[in-house]
Amino acid sequence: MRLLRASSAAATLAAAALLATACAGTPGSDAPTSSHTPSDDPTAPVADGVSEVEVAWLDGGRAIAVMTWGSSSCAPMLGDVVGDAQSIRVILAASGEKACTDDLTPRAVMVPVPEGVDVTTEVEVEVVYGQRTDIADLEALAETPQGQTDYQPTASWYDDDGLVLLTWGSSSCPPVVDDVQATDAGATVTFQDIDRPCTMDMAPRLTPLSVASGATDGPLELTLVGGGLDGKVTAG
Repeated sequence: MRLLRASSAAATLAAAALLATACAGTPGSDAPTSSHTPSDDPTAPVADGVSEVEVAWLDGGRAIAVMTWGSSSCAPMLGDVVGDAQSIRVILAASGEKACTDDLTPRAVMVPVPEGVDVTTEVEVEVVYGQRTDIADLEALAETPQGQTDYQPTASWYDDDGLVLLTWGSSSCPPVVDDVQATDAGATVTFQDIDRPCTMDMAPRLTPLSVASGATDGPLELTLVGGGLDGKVTAG
C-alpha cells in the first residue's frame, strides 16, 4: 500500500486549505512510500464512520492530503495542525450534526505542512479523528519546496489503486470526474464541463481518483480532459 506525505507551509496555502475538504499537486516528484499504524481498532465505528486513514504528499511538499473513508455528504473538516522537524499532528473535526448518506467513499482534506517540518527526512504524521488516532511514517522527499505554490496541478498515490489530484480554481465549482481510463502508459481522466456561475477565487480542490491496480509500479502520467483542466500531470 502506498502512503505519502507533505511539508513546507505557505501562508496562502494555510488559508486556502480550509476550503478543500473533498475536491490534487506539482507534476513530477516521486512518491515516497511508508507504513501505516492505527493505534485503535481499525474496525471500530468512530466519527462519521471512518475506519481507515491514509496520507499523501501534494504541491511538491507544501501540503499533504489526509484521506478518510465514509459518507460522501459528511466529510471531516480540518481542525488544528501542529508540527516540528520530523512530525505533523493533524486534528480532524466532524462536519456537523446532520443526516449523512449511507455510502462509503474516499474523502480528502488538504493540510498545509507547518513551518519547520523537514521534508527531506522521514516525517511521522499523526491523524486524530474522534476517538481514533492513526500514524503514518513516510519517507523523505528529495528536496525542500521553494517559495509558495505555483498553482499547478499535482497528484500522488495514497494506496495501490487510489490517487489524489490537486487542482486550483473556484471553490464553488470543484472538478467532477466523468470517467477514468487507465492503460500501461498512463491514465486519462475526463471531467464534466461546468455550465453555471462560479465564484472568482483560487482555492485548492482535491479529487480522489480510482486507477486500476497494476496500471503502473511507478510514476503515472495523467492526461486531464475537460472541465477547464486540460493538460498532463505526473503522479508519483
